[in-house]
Amino acid sequence: MKMEKGIPLNDQDRIPWLCNLHDILLRDVTSGQHVVLACSALKKTYRDILIRGKNGVPLKSGESREEEKPAEVQLLVVHLSGSFEVISGRLHQRKEHFMPPALLQSQFDTLEPPSPPENFIQISVDKSLSEIIAVIMETLKMK
Repeated sequence: MKMEKGIPLNDQDRIPWLCNLHDILLRDVTSGQHVVLACSALKKTYRDILIRGKNGVPLKSGESREEEKPAEVQLLVVHLSGSFEVISGRLHQRKEHFMPPALLQSQFDTLEPPSPPENFIQISVDKSLSEIIAVIMETLKMK
């Protein structure tokens, strides 16, 4: 609802949602399913939450966490990279989408592209959809 009104999401909005996504991923992977999740995990912290759930949430000053082995999900991040202009052009072509194109700059401002030691591949959105899928499938075969 915030995004529909042109208000960017913040960490307080995203973290509970990401914790829920972790729980869903963990449940499905534990039951033997292969899962694809599409979301804009813009920050390393967000990707850590997808992997570790609430144990991936950064601690606030003075907080401590009970020592328990977090239930982790193995995650391959597919970082689709592209210029602001290309992505903006595609957003303007979308019809009836919850995210107005005016919020794109806030997404770019928040973005922390994945970097080692994160498990990721980066693919340009300038490639065709079939090329993007081929790269992802080839990467998964090697894992």
